[in-house]
Amino acid sequence: MERMKTKDLAACALMAAATAVCAQISVPLPGGVPLTLSVAAVFLTGAVLGPGLAFASQLVYLLLGAFGLSVFAGFSSGLGTLLGPTGGYLLVYPLMAAAVALGRRLWGGRLPSLAASMLIALLLCYAGGTAWFMAATEKSLAVSLSACVFPFVPVDLCKIALASVVGSRLESLIKRAQ
Repeated sequence: MERMKTKDLAACALMAAATAVCAQISVPLPGGVPLTLSVAAVFLTGAVLGPGLAFASQLVYLLLGAFGLSVFAGFSSGLGTLLGPTGGYLLVYPLMAAAVALGRRLWGGRLPSLAASMLIALLLCYAGGTAWFMAATEKSLAVSLSACVFPFVPVDLCKIALASVVGSRLESLIKRAQ
């Protein structure tokens, strides 16, 4: 097994911290799922890190919250948040970040391919989070989609547009610095 370099550890920590900060930029919605910028941070994590590091970074974010650091939306934390109705959206963050990074690796870091990778990651978020929400609340698919997906689609598409532009630019800056 290859040892992680200090810069890799620092990059993982930085992206976990960025996700924690972005989670606090939050607007509570009536359905119980807050609108946050944390998904944009997850997209950026995948845009700038490789698949393994992207996954690890978001796993660190989840572990920080699970162990009591107030890193989730509204400065919440704990296993109750992760196992609650909206926990499924958080639990897919490592997979989302890895999906974006893998897409970037397979298709390149150009804007359209990066945006496509982020769209696939968003679909993972919606699928995993909504399935978890349905299991936790015993709500129907229609009710769950109305509360947890449909209100977020326009804003999440804007996050993809922003994160793909920023992520593409950051990736090129990182390559030049190496």
